[in-house]
Amino acid sequence: MAMTESRRLSGVAAAPGVARGSWVRVRRRELPVGGRVGADAVGAEQARLRAAASQAADDLMALSERVGAAGHEDEAAIFMAHAAMAWDPALIDVAAARIGDELEDGVAAIQAAGASVAAMLAALDDEILSARSADVIDVADRIARLLAGLPVEEALLPASAVVVADDLSPSLTATLPRENILGIVLEGGSPTAHAAILARAYGIPAVVGATGILAALEAAGPDVELALDGMSGEVLIAPDAAAIAELDVRAARLALAREADQGEASLPAVTRDGVEVTLLANIGSPGEAASARALGARGVGLFRTEFLFLQRSTPPGEDEQTASYREAVEAFEGDPVTIRLLDIGGDKPIPYLPMPAEDNPFLGVRALRLAADRPEIFVTQLRACYRAAVSGPVKVMAPMVADGSDASLLLELAARARDGLASDGIPVGKIDLGVMLEIPSAILSADSWFGEIAFASLGTNDLTQYALAVDRGNPALERYRDAMHPAVLRLIQMAAESAARAGIPLSVCGEMGGDPAAALALVGLGVRSLSMGTASLPAVRRAIRAATATELADLAIAALGDRSAAEARARFATLLEPA
Repeated sequence: MAMTESRRLSGVAAAPGVARGSWVRVRRRELPVGGRVGADAVGAEQARLRAAASQAADDLMALSERVGAAGHEDEAAIFMAHAAMAWDPALIDVAAARIGDELEDGVAAIQAAGASVAAMLAALDDEILSARSADVIDVADRIARLLAGLPVEEALLPASAVVVADDLSPSLTATLPRENILGIVLEGGSPTAHAAILARAYGIPAVVGATGILAALEAAGPDVELALDGMSGEVLIAPDAAAIAELDVRAARLALAREADQGEASLPAVTRDGVEVTLLANIGSPGEAASARALGARGVGLFRTEFLFLQRSTPPGEDEQTASYREAVEAFEGDPVTIRLLDIGGDKPIPYLPMPAEDNPFLGVRALRLAADRPEIFVTQLRACYRAAVSGPVKVMAPMVADGSDASLLLELAARARDGLASDGIPVGKIDLGVMLEIPSAILSADSWFGEIAFASLGTNDLTQYALAVDRGNPALERYRDAMHPAVLRLIQMAAESAARAGIPLSVCGEMGGDPAAALALVGLGVRSLSMGTASLPAVRRAIRAATATELADLAIAALGDRSAAEARARFATLLEPA
C-alpha cells in the first residue's frame, strides 16, 4: 500500500524502526555573539578558556561513565573521545592563540577554533571521518556554553514524542530522556554521525537529512501527528488511515524479523549441499563485540584500530592498545580476532603524525608504507597484539600490501616486536600474520610469496577502487562502484586459487561480504570465510543456507564472462527472491 505522496518527505534511513505520535522540536538556546577583550585581560581570558575546557572534559568523562553503566560501552567511547578533544591542544591552543592575537573573547575564540578543525574534517573523502566534524563542533559548543554561563543540555521533553531538530549533538542525544522519545527526525545530519549511532544503540527509529521537515511542521502546526520509517527514510506529516495501516504492518514485520534474527544466530552458515562458511564481524571498537556475538559472529575478521589513534594529540601507548585488543579477544571467548594494523594516510590527518600533502593520498604513503619512516608505530602496535594474544587467538593483518617485499616488511616488524618483548620478559601469545589484498598487484604476484604468510583477507572496497580506477568519494562514479564487476570477480578467483595452492585460508572483510548477493558470488568463487558489519549477518546467513555450493560455483563461473557488474549481480539476485 503506497503512502500519500503529498504528506511524505524523503530523508535518509539512520536507525531502523517505525514510530508515530506527537512531535516536539528540540533546540539549544542561542549562544551570545562573541565579544572582545582588552589587551590587559588576555591572560585571564585564556585561563578562563582552559578552565572551561577542563570542566567540559570532566563532564564528558562523567557522561561516558553514565552511558557505559547503562550497557552501551561502545557509545560511551564516543564521549571519552570527546573528553580527549576538550583537552586536546590542537583545539584549545588554537583558541587561546586567537584570544591573544585577535583579542577575541573565549566564546568567539573556541567557536572559531572548532569551526576551523571541523571544516578540515568535513572536507575529507572518508564519510565516517568527515562526520566527526559534528563532534568537534559539539565539544567547542560545550566549552563556549560553559564560558557564557548557559546550560549545556536542554533535555526537557513531553511524554512520548518524536524529536525533531535541525541536528542533534551526540551529547544532547545521550542526555534526552530516552523513555519519552518515540523517534528522531533531523533536517540535517548523516547516518554515520554519532547522533545516528546513538539512536541505533538505543533502539530509537531515526531519519536524517529530511530536508524541509522543519518548515513543513511549522506550517502544519503543533497538533499534527508525525510518523517515520527509519528503514526507508520516509517521514509523514498527519498520516492518513492507509498510511498508518501500512506503518503498522512494517512495524510488525520488523519485530518478527528481529525475533527471527536472534533465533537463527546459532545456526551455521552452511549451504544445502553441506559447504560451511564462517561468518565473522567487522568491528571498530571492543564495545561492538557483544552485539556481533548475539547475531552469531564466529569471531572478528576485521578489527579497525584507527579509533585508538584519531582525535587525540599523542599516540596511544602500548599498554592502552594492549588493553583494548585484549578486551575484544576476551569478549569472543576463544574465537579468533583479526586486528588490522593502523590504516592511515594523507586523507586521515593526525596531529602527532605530520605528513606532507599528496595529490592523491589513496595512492600515496599510507598504512604499511608509513613503516619506512615510522616503524616504531607498527612495532608498538604489534607488541600490543602479541600481549593481547595471551588471552586468546589473534590474527594480525597489514593493509596496503603491494607485493612480497611488503609481506617481508610485516614479518620483520613482527620479529622486532616479539624479540623486544622477550628481552623485556613480557609474556606473549601466538599470532598469525597475514595481509589485506586491496591492490591488484598483490594478487597478481601472490604465488611468489603467499607461502610466507598465514592467511590473506580481501579488502574489496579498495580492491574495487584500484581495479576500476574509481574514486570511492566521487558520487559521479557510482555505477562503477560495485565489487560484483567481472574484473574484480576475476581477481578474487585468482586470489582464491593462489591461497589454495599455498595452503592458507582466504577471507573477505570488505563491504562485499555483507551484501547477500555478493556473498553468494564469493562462496561460488571458493571463499569460505566472510566478515561483515554485524547488521548484515542474518541476511547473509539466510542467503547461504538457501543455496547450494554447486549452483553458486556455476553462477560464479558464468559471471566471470559478464559485461558489467549489473549483469553479474542479476545472476545471484534471483536466488534472493522470495519463493
